[in-house]
Amino acid sequence: MFSLPLRNRPSIFELNIQAFFVLTELTIANFALIDHLEVNFSKGMTSITGETGAGKSILLGGLALVLGKRADLSTLKDKSKKCFVDATFSISAYDLKAFFDSVDLDYEPITSIRREIIPSGKSRAFINDTPVTLDVLQQLGDRLIDVHSQHQTLSVTQESYQLEVLDALAQNGPILKSYQQERERYTTLTKEITFLQSQKSSLEEERDYNRFLLEELQKAPLEEGILEKLEEEIQQLSHVEEIEMQLSKSLQIIEEEQIGIQLQLTEVRNAIQKVAGISDHYQQLSQRLDSLLIELNDVAAELNQSLEQLEANPARLEVVNAQFQLLNDLMKKHQVQTIPDLIEKRAVLEEKDIQTATLDETVAKLVAQQSKSIEQLDLLSGQLRENRAAVVPSFVDQMTKILALLGMPNARFKLDLHPVEQYLAHGKEQLELAFSANKGSDFGSLKKVASGGELSRIMLAVKAILSQYKTLPSIIFDEIDTGVSGEVAHKIAEIMHHMGQYMQVITITHLPQVAAKGAHHFKVFKETKEGSTFTQLKKLAAQDRISEVAQMLSGEALTEAALQHAKELLN
Repeated sequence: MFSLPLRNRPSIFELNIQAFFVLTELTIANFALIDHLEVNFSKGMTSITGETGAGKSILLGGLALVLGKRADLSTLKDKSKKCFVDATFSISAYDLKAFFDSVDLDYEPITSIRREIIPSGKSRAFINDTPVTLDVLQQLGDRLIDVHSQHQTLSVTQESYQLEVLDALAQNGPILKSYQQERERYTTLTKEITFLQSQKSSLEEERDYNRFLLEELQKAPLEEGILEKLEEEIQQLSHVEEIEMQLSKSLQIIEEEQIGIQLQLTEVRNAIQKVAGISDHYQQLSQRLDSLLIELNDVAAELNQSLEQLEANPARLEVVNAQFQLLNDLMKKHQVQTIPDLIEKRAVLEEKDIQTATLDETVAKLVAQQSKSIEQLDLLSGQLRENRAAVVPSFVDQMTKILALLGMPNARFKLDLHPVEQYLAHGKEQLELAFSANKGSDFGSLKKVASGGELSRIMLAVKAILSQYKTLPSIIFDEIDTGVSGEVAHKIAEIMHHMGQYMQVITITHLPQVAAKGAHHFKVFKETKEGSTFTQLKKLAAQDRISEVAQMLSGEALTEAALQHAKELLN
């Protein structure tokens, strides 16, 4: 019985396998050779087989379209009709609510994705019936489906992916999350300190000039309406003689003993008073005359008071003129139109002065916070490094054993963690993964020394290990078993089958050993109707599977030996 060389299994194995059932339904219409195709996927491992050219790549193309691949009008089978792809995913186990919130989408445990291409060439995308951009669709797609082919194995050569694998084995998730949150805080503090220090330098250069401007504004009589008051006082002081002459003339007209307005109005009032008792009409006229006389007496008293207070004051006129001119000069200098604008300028300069005075204190507080953040980052990055170093031997051992099963008995790995001074996205270290495929060969960079076929098997081994420590998206193996046979093919099949116990695995294969290991089996085939060729997909029943696997073993002519061998493989 095949089993992967595992360390102690983490709690992920205690979960119900149904939780990892991701892609549930796929519908493709009017895409390439597909007229209309509906397929329901299940948990575990699903095998997809078919002759070369039957349309397996078309099936993947349709899936890629719904996951955000660029649309192409040439993919429409009938250019006059709309092409669409619908996919339904069960995502409750994949902690995606935060992602849905970040892109302002309603989270649904059963999520549907739809992609349409209309005859004009325009495409539309929907998540749970809400229109989305291709970028959002691609981000979600990357979290749901992992397409793995011989041409898509370069991620295993990237340091970030290698660290991600180590962190999964080391169960570094919570520590790494804390580290990255602290790193973000540290980065923000560093940027703020740098900004304030540069601002301090700039403020200090301007401080003397700003203080001069501030003192100038503080000395000026800035209050709302001051210009109008000063202008009125200037007018008063500039026309003292004219005002005195006109006030005296007015008083003379009012108070003249023989013909003054005051005397004559009094006589009119007295005359009307004599007939006021005759009717209400005359009574009202008498009262109105009383009011006029009172008002006239008040005017005369105020004219007298103004005349007494009136005096020529050249010195005051000079002061008022100077203030008026100062305020106008300040408005021109600061390029404003009103006194409130000048008051606002003064407030800004006062704030700058306060900032300059308190900037050192602010920077000191931020530097203290930065120091605490550095202590925390060093602590967390040390924990990450320690945990990673602890699982390196186990990872290397597991990889070596799996690759030996996959026909690479002499494969060797060497992982070194090199400390660095910078706080990188995954800690304070860089990972160097060296690889040797053959005895006597020197270690070299995985990207440089591993062939395409070796990279494909290395990636399969990595995914097989990773699937037991981390909740992975559904994985689609696209003919990664090309070029292998015999016992290696059998081991690849068993590894995929084993992975299918903990995640959804879909494999497109030409190998009968792999096809037979699937819990479910679909066949892609072409058929011709009314002069047109269509790609179809059907789920195989038990007897059909025997025939399909036997045909993969022996070719067109089904032999009894092939049928017997197929039954053995399926059992």
